[in-house]
Amino acid sequence: MKFFSSSPLLHFLLVLTICIACVNLVHTAPTKIGKGYRLIAIEESPDGGLIGHLKVKKKNNIYGADIPHLQLHVKHETDNRLRIHITDAEKQRWEVPYSLLPRESPPSLKQTIGKSRKSKIPILSSEYSGNELMFSYTTDPFSFSVKRKSNGQTLFNSSCEDSDKYNNLVFKDQYLEISTKLPKDASLYGLGENTQPHGIKIYPNDPYTLYTTDQSAINLNMDLYGSHPMYMDLRNVKGEAYAHAVLLMNSNGMDVFYRGDSLTYKVIGGVLDFYFFSGPTPLHVVDQYTQFIGRPAPMPYWSLGFHQCRWGYHNLSVIEDVIANYKKAKIPLDVIWNDDDHMDGKKDFTLNPVNYPGPKLRAFLEKIHAEGMHYIVINDPGIGVNKSYGTYQRGIANDVFIKYESKPFLAQVWPGAVHFPDFLNPKTVEWWGDEIRRFHELAPIDGLWIDMNEVSNFCTGLCTIPEGRICPNGTGPGWICCLDCKNVTKTKWDDPPYKINASGIQAPIGYKTIATSATHYNGVREYDAHSLYGFSETIATHKGLQALEGKRPFILSRATFVGSGHYAAHWTGDNKGTWEDLRYSISTVMNFGMFGVPMVGSDICGFYPAAPPLEELCNRWIEVGAFYPFSRDHANYYSPRQELYQWKSVAKSARNALGMRYKLLPYFYTLNYEAHMTGAPIVRPLFFTFPNIPELYELSTQFLVGSNVMVSPVLEKAKTKVSALFPPGTWYSLFDMTQAIVTKEPHYRSLDAPLNVINVHLYQNTIIPMQRGGMITKEARKTPFTIVVAFPLGASEGEAKGNLFLDKDELPEMKLGNGQSTYIDFYAMTRNGTVKIWSEVQESKYALDKGWYIEKVTVLGLNGIGGAFEILLDGTKAEDTSKVEFATEEHKYIDKLEDGGHKKSMMLDIKGLELPVGKNFAMSWKMRI
Repeated sequence: MKFFSSSPLLHFLLVLTICIACVNLVHTAPTKIGKGYRLIAIEESPDGGLIGHLKVKKKNNIYGADIPHLQLHVKHETDNRLRIHITDAEKQRWEVPYSLLPRESPPSLKQTIGKSRKSKIPILSSEYSGNELMFSYTTDPFSFSVKRKSNGQTLFNSSCEDSDKYNNLVFKDQYLEISTKLPKDASLYGLGENTQPHGIKIYPNDPYTLYTTDQSAINLNMDLYGSHPMYMDLRNVKGEAYAHAVLLMNSNGMDVFYRGDSLTYKVIGGVLDFYFFSGPTPLHVVDQYTQFIGRPAPMPYWSLGFHQCRWGYHNLSVIEDVIANYKKAKIPLDVIWNDDDHMDGKKDFTLNPVNYPGPKLRAFLEKIHAEGMHYIVINDPGIGVNKSYGTYQRGIANDVFIKYESKPFLAQVWPGAVHFPDFLNPKTVEWWGDEIRRFHELAPIDGLWIDMNEVSNFCTGLCTIPEGRICPNGTGPGWICCLDCKNVTKTKWDDPPYKINASGIQAPIGYKTIATSATHYNGVREYDAHSLYGFSETIATHKGLQALEGKRPFILSRATFVGSGHYAAHWTGDNKGTWEDLRYSISTVMNFGMFGVPMVGSDICGFYPAAPPLEELCNRWIEVGAFYPFSRDHANYYSPRQELYQWKSVAKSARNALGMRYKLLPYFYTLNYEAHMTGAPIVRPLFFTFPNIPELYELSTQFLVGSNVMVSPVLEKAKTKVSALFPPGTWYSLFDMTQAIVTKEPHYRSLDAPLNVINVHLYQNTIIPMQRGGMITKEARKTPFTIVVAFPLGASEGEAKGNLFLDKDELPEMKLGNGQSTYIDFYAMTRNGTVKIWSEVQESKYALDKGWYIEKVTVLGLNGIGGAFEILLDGTKAEDTSKVEFATEEHKYIDKLEDGGHKKSMMLDIKGLELPVGKNFAMSWKMRI
């Protein structure tokens, strides 16, 4: 939550930067920094990898002195993961703490190379192969390459020619540089968080700065709330796609320059710790990546329902009115949220005694919990400096705050003067968990929304509380700094020699955040740990919530880092109610799926107010947002009311789009399970399912939910048609399954899309589970199932498959084997005029105990039913099928085959079924001739 997006200082710095850029235009060739390093020794390390010793070739003082000796460690950690770690050979350097992100430790420093044992790999043997990847090197100047063994393709090549616009390896205390050559036809994705106006692909010469910053998402190509120094590289070789990923495990600020044929990292600290993931498909890449950084967190079922929030729900009666209006409008709603309106003086873990009195709030929560609704509140990390405030008192007593020169660092956020908890301190994690427990006793919340954790500060520098005046005084905007502050520039940590492109203008790295010379637990500098703040807070919050009742936590965090998805969901931050922001949201959501944060969405209808009218945009945004993994309407304090019932037309679109979402909840929840088990994004680009089609590589206006449900939204004003790209095959409209589109090649099709219509299509060879839907997930989940089977249109032979995961959704772990979960694989096949559909159930007890059953099977693309219908349950033939009804309707073609012909086929509904979900079933029949 933040309303400001600029300041006089930022405007001044912008002008200054432009002037500097103009002056720099006179330089025709970049100055080279040194001549790199020479590899002087290499041998096998005790862990089965390689260990090498690098020595600087020619010292220079550009951005500081060179570190003269480096240790190189290379290891194939798995069949598909290669690690290359480069650090100071003589002195321990900052790395992402192994306690926060568990991984193998490299060999200890100062290992004597070539003396402790006979070198098993002579220096002339320059290749080190694993199952999928191969590491090779040159010695002078040192460079390395990583190749794919199967086809010899070079994935990373750090060599540097004199004509290149980058340097050989540079390794200084506060400046690290390394580059790779890239083929010009490589498609790159990732390197976030930023808002990319060109779409999901990384665009040559756009700036990519990674440094967690409280900067609204309306700012394009700038460092935003998260730091994810990972990219996926997708290449098409003679019609066959190969994908891999590269992660630089480093939390320091960095600029990444992509020029189309090369990529350069310029990092202001830490180590070079690269991980290469071999793929070769995009899904394999994300699987391997999340296996390493942590599988995505399991989400409770209710979190997949619709959420409503607003900064400005001034009292409890407003919240009650919002819920009543959703019910009246017959729009689904599962979760109601409070921004800071519930707080006493905007202080964490408090309730406003007038507007949200404890007894009334608890009575309200008891009521909505009984209905199946849930309640989430915001929490900012800044703890108000107030001697009568219990959370502050206990924090001081436990010494939990970040320090500056041995005193708690003073900043300003919404409560006024604040201190920031140091979540790298184990004692802070305990204190934080206790504060969550205390607040939960006051108000039994169902999750926490942790905001402003980049970390955000309304002031800059070293500040004190002013004497003789109230700060803030309550009359002006709450985000104006009113502390007495002075700049902190006396250390190299506050003013590093290399200036990353922070905020797009090389803003000081301590601007509007914690001073980077402040210290955390064990003397860790904010300079190094800055981008880990939100991640460390997320871990502490997860631990605190899980300790409450042993339930599956729900956390929404604005700041993220590598591994955040293992604990939390994310939203894309402070966007604006514009058509551009609607369009940008799709790329950001898809990117976070690749980052291992699949539970993600944007503020539907926009957070910041925009020039009216908002109605048409809000129609289109809920049509998109109904298919975000995390679906929430949220607005700014100063925005007009924009709940979905505010306009009749938007309410109609919401009932339509959210109605479909709630029918698809079992599909979404199964995707949540797949994400937790394999990292597979819930929402993903089309090239995840169709990687061999280059036309899809930069498609950013459509997306897939899972592998086979495609959403093609309207993203422009005053449009009633949408041009959608259909990959080869048969696609059925989910809103009217008689409608089919068939294409043999990637094909754009103009689709009708009047105001209340969103085009969603199901791909062939797919089986998806659906239910009847409802106004709340608790009730929707109790309804009977429909199984939809999609064959290729008119197929005489074909197969389809799908799956379904069910469990007690608030268990901390999401897995089989606990007695409270069931997993079903569905299969279908047509061959020789016979159709067969069957299920294979694992751990049936939970589904049987719940009484879930399948009432209908819908089969798409075949020729109806000709006879010999049979059902088996657990291998036994069902003798009485008298209640079973059959209905057929011919498919309507909204697209022609390329040869101009049509294949006659039917949609078949088999109704009146009572097939227990927990039992293996098989049904078969002869097709109509």
